[in-house]
Amino acid sequence: MPRFDATAPTKLHALISDLRWRVQLLDADIEEDERKSRVFNPASHSYPMLALTLRERRDNLQTTVATLQKQLETILPAASERAA
Repeated sequence: MPRFDATAPTKLHALISDLRWRVQLLDADIEEDERKSRVFNPASHSYPMLALTLRERRDNLQTTVATLQKQLETILPAASERAA
């Protein structure tokens, strides 16, 4: 029988917060690279490769955050039930 980890919600909150902070850093790096290259359209053939790579990384992190948020939403009701 699996045991409930009472610290799981806190750990997930911390992880989500950290990943959101990293997304903000990536956004800033993308903006800086676009500004330096003066190309802002990712569909452009001149769009910087670094910005494309950073966008992909950012999108992956955002997907991870959404997944973790869903996990947190399923854990929180379970934690409330166990405490009662």
